[in-house]
Amino acid sequence: MPLAPDIEAWLRLGLTEGLGGEAFRKLLSAFGGPEQILGASHTSLTTIVNGKIADAILEGRLYGELAAVETWLADAHNHVVTFADTEYPQALLQTPDPPPLIYVKGRRELLNQPAIAIVGSRNATAQGKLTAELFATALSNAGLCVVSGLALGIDAAAHRGGLAGLSSTIAIIGTGLDKVYPARNRELAHAIAENGAIISEFALGTPPLAANFPRRNRLISGMTRGCVVVEAALSSGSLITARIANELGKDVFSIPGSIHSTLSKGCHVLIKQGAKLVDDAADILGELRLPTPAGGAAKATAASEHPLLAHMAFDPCDIDTLAGRAGLPVHEVSAALVQLEVDGVVAGLLGGLWQRIS
Repeated sequence: MPLAPDIEAWLRLGLTEGLGGEAFRKLLSAFGGPEQILGASHTSLTTIVNGKIADAILEGRLYGELAAVETWLADAHNHVVTFADTEYPQALLQTPDPPPLIYVKGRRELLNQPAIAIVGSRNATAQGKLTAELFATALSNAGLCVVSGLALGIDAAAHRGGLAGLSSTIAIIGTGLDKVYPARNRELAHAIAENGAIISEFALGTPPLAANFPRRNRLISGMTRGCVVVEAALSSGSLITARIANELGKDVFSIPGSIHSTLSKGCHVLIKQGAKLVDDAADILGELRLPTPAGGAAKATAASEHPLLAHMAFDPCDIDTLAGRAGLPVHEVSAALVQLEVDGVVAGLLGGLWQRIS
């Protein structure tokens, strides 16, 4: 199906080389809409942009790029959403640099749902990934769509947790939507496209350039009510996302960790700078003035009263050690741990170890 004239006009400007978001928005403000911009004279365009960009706008030699988008839009899961669409994320319109158009794969209705960002290290620990996934599921069940950046580690765990909850997840990426980066997250990306949404402001075919990811981070912060950081080194890009969230007046939440872990240093710096220390999803819901799902709270309370937990610290231990501490047969401890894992209170780790997480 050919591109609708209005969408083609937005795309012609969005794909014009050298025309950034700020200049695009100035043109829209001056001329009223894409069709009016494309119909303007060279002289009038140069009151906003330089002559080279004005030439590119009027020449419009984008046949290959437009054909690629036309083919991509033939899939019913794929969409181009612009300032003119009611589905455009209203939260982004409140930020200083909203992209005039975005590419969306998946469920457009999620774009304006209440959302929370969960971000962190690509090189996360097993405990960190489990924490991110559990927080994401709890927050998703409480009505918050979980937003992250589809990176390895904490991002991927957050997306999995969001998908497991009621409110799903949105991935905001730094490439074109016809690419999956990193490739190891291809299966996860397909699941998100089917049951959540993937968003990019970058044209189809855009490779994973380093400069794109800080731009992606501003959208993660802009679309959400707050940002949760789980495991971040001092050099982590997650701190950029948290800083932008703070500048936008959003809540920043940080999960503390060991003082000896480099992956906790960034989280601890955020806390020193005023981020809210959280160790339970209910802390976040309370700050956002959202109710905690009654069923989940009751289940967690009952599980947290299990007598085995009195002998279980937050450091990993094996079943034999735990059985010795509790004075119970190994088979009884093993059965109890399985149920506590289902309840989200403990986690099984590699090497036959178990750890209390709630």
